[in-house]
Amino acid sequence: MIGDKVTVHYTGWLLDGSKFDSSRDRKDKFSFDFGKGEVIKAWDIVVGTMKIGELCQIVCKPEYAYGSAGSPPKIPANATLFFEIEGRHGDRVFDKRELRFEVGEAENYDLPPGVDKTLQKMEKLEEAVVYLKPSYGFGSVGKPKFQIPPDADLQYEIKLKTFEKAKEPWEMNTQEKLEQGAIAKEKGTQYFKEGKYKRATLQYKKTVSWLEHETGLSDMEKSQSRNLRLAAHLNLAMCHLKLKEYSQVLENCNKALELDSNNEKGLFRRGEARLAVNDFELARADFQKVLQLYPSNKAAKAQLLISQQKIREQHEREKKIWNWMQDAKKRLTRKTANRTAWRKKQKLT
Repeated sequence: MIGDKVTVHYTGWLLDGSKFDSSRDRKDKFSFDFGKGEVIKAWDIVVGTMKIGELCQIVCKPEYAYGSAGSPPKIPANATLFFEIEGRHGDRVFDKRELRFEVGEAENYDLPPGVDKTLQKMEKLEEAVVYLKPSYGFGSVGKPKFQIPPDADLQYEIKLKTFEKAKEPWEMNTQEKLEQGAIAKEKGTQYFKEGKYKRATLQYKKTVSWLEHETGLSDMEKSQSRNLRLAAHLNLAMCHLKLKEYSQVLENCNKALELDSNNEKGLFRRGEARLAVNDFELARADFQKVLQLYPSNKAAKAQLLISQQKIREQHEREKKIWNWMQDAKKRLTRKTANRTAWRKKQKLT
């Protein structure tokens, strides 16, 4: 019907066989509102006769294409065009299920992140057809379980039958926040064990966000909140270490150490992050403090030796650079002196 959203893949050639445009080359489908004059006249006529998944080839006379004006620089005036149009890329149904899951957990059900993002914007009983680029689908890995190759475009038809809205933080009382914080922490730990570090960070961040500004707690609740936040920050630091996101490692270690200034894991992981970004002196200080507090920590002993070796190497490099600069300065002084003497000699002559 006029106004319907249409999505196609297409390739266009001139009659001499030269290709002037292709959505496939761009790896990006093209969408337009049917019958609204958003495309050349031939498309508004032909696409309306096509079925989903159909592939057709059309020859467009100039009056049904770009006419006497053409479309410089690729399409000359009065050009007849040849198009190949496909109404949908692939028509194999690879997944058909009725599921119930928490938003943000789609990956656990073999669903791509694009489905998760779509669901967050849908209303109850709404139906949607979603076209996903590889970055929102199964990416460069694909999904062997569904025989989806790497870098595949996907199409999902979704119907949101019902949902239960999760409580916002301000809608929860302290006990609910403590309970949900503990649940999120456990989920994060499970993701971490599975190597899903990004997903783990989302869960640990929930724990922190629910509890970090909570006030009016009893002594027992304060202790529970502190322990949960401390564990969440330490676990976030570990996740970010795995992801090589060192600034965030430092941020979470510092927050953990605000809660427990002598925390062994907080000091050690901050030392690791500092070592990774070549802050060797600060890294050494962290590992020394770990050993001062926990003398039996073998990993800290090993990292301390590495830090000290890096500091020595850095000093050697700095010494070489200093010596080179001094030699260069002496050479320049001698050169200047020789030039001055030569000029004086020329004047005397």
